[in-house]
Amino acid sequence: MRAHERAVRPTARVEYTLPRTAVSAGRARRLTSAFLTRPRMNAPTADLVDDATLIASELVANAVRHGGTGCRLRLQVGHGEVTVEVHDDSPGRPSVGPMDTDSESGRGLAMVQQLANRLEIVSTGFGGKTVRAVLAV
Repeated sequence: MRAHERAVRPTARVEYTLPRTAVSAGRARRLTSAFLTRPRMNAPTADLVDDATLIASELVANAVRHGGTGCRLRLQVGHGEVTVEVHDDSPGRPSVGPMDTDSESGRGLAMVQQLANRLEIVSTGFGGKTVRAVLAV
């Protein structure tokens, strides 16, 4: 009998708690960039890091602005994907608006939807929600 070797793809994951302040979106950008560019095998491309960083910033800005509390930013790399998740305690479900280039706000989720391969909004059942964007590596 021969044992079959399975390729194990490493998964890296981190979670940060961010306060309800205007600087949290900027902090999310820095944390996402630092996490995705740290030395490891199969590091994402620079374009993917830029996209994930923008997505993290937009999702955190929305959570801070509309969630009423701070939020949690979770980042994961593995299995050919980069996942950016933001959880807040607001029961309100965000909606994707049109990409109106003349508008000064309200187009963040539409931009996230364009950049991500998949955008999911999941109710936690406890009054909060998680917004998840998945990008292919």
